[in-house]
Amino acid sequence: MRVIAVEEHFFTKTYVDYVHSDKASEQVTKIKDSNGKEYELMDCVAPVPGEFEACIDVDKGRLKDMDEAGVDMQVLSFSAPGVEAMEAKEAKIMAKKVNDELAEIISKHPKRFSGFATVAAHDPESAALELERAVKKLGLKGVKFNSHVKGEYLDAKKFWPIFEMAEKLDVPVYLHPRAPSPDMLKPYLTYPVLATNAWGFGPETALHALRLICSGLFDKYPKLTMILGHLGEMLPFMLWRLKDHRWDKVNEPNPLGPHTKHEISYYVKNNFYVTTSGNFYFPALLCTMMGMGADRIMFAVDYPMESPKAAVEFIKTATISDFDKEKIFHLNAEKLLKL
Repeated sequence: MRVIAVEEHFFTKTYVDYVHSDKASEQVTKIKDSNGKEYELMDCVAPVPGEFEACIDVDKGRLKDMDEAGVDMQVLSFSAPGVEAMEAKEAKIMAKKVNDELAEIISKHPKRFSGFATVAAHDPESAALELERAVKKLGLKGVKFNSHVKGEYLDAKKFWPIFEMAEKLDVPVYLHPRAPSPDMLKPYLTYPVLATNAWGFGPETALHALRLICSGLFDKYPKLTMILGHLGEMLPFMLWRLKDHRWDKVNEPNPLGPHTKHEISYYVKNNFYVTTSGNFYFPALLCTMMGMGADRIMFAVDYPMESPKAAVEFIKTATISDFDKEKIFHLNAEKLLKL
């Protein structure tokens, strides 16, 4: 059975040089908590020790891990915080270089790697053109955003040319977590671990996805497809609350007014795929399958932050049908990403 992992992270040499430059050190936001204690939000910080090196390794070590786990292909994406944390000028330059380097990586191992483009949403019109270049000329399979762009969410209409281009190209948009925006960060500062993948990443990304839905984006671009990791950032668990409970009990026929034609859960089920990245918990998988269906779930590891062996074993041993395992392991990704 072929295994395709669709949320697998990497860094480029260009980004490594940037991280060690003075420009990266300038991307520090200082925030004070309610007691006056000052914290630094390093938006260009690398992952925990060991993960940074693994993100750089796009050859021997990574391929060895894939082979040992039985992963046939990784769909690579530029790891958080990504260009979203940079100033506009640097972000635009970095995105183009990352896409070129990613295409070069894929060309060396075309049967083992594919990839999502990086674009600098700071300049939406330019970002749309870079997405077009990345897909048509470099062969990349979609675009990935690391959530907010320096605290700004993508539901603002100025960003919509990027989504218009994604729909036109028939490629998905992967919405990936990062630390909560500065406006949301303060309540986490008493217990900073809660701002990470332990909790804060999920609500941050789910809120971002809901904002996109509530803005009317998917009525404007009904064929647009989004991807969420970690079994949907908890949204499949909330589908009833998002539709049947509150939606039907408000006074207005449509509580979102002119912005949407359908209830929120409609868009989650029809415009979103989710992946298994970093959430190897059977009750969560079962909930997601019951809420969205196996046709909307793709396999992912969240490499190198999670173990490929654990990720593969999770699906192999899940008490679901072999056909659903086929869908999750490779069929859905092959169809959506045209692999």
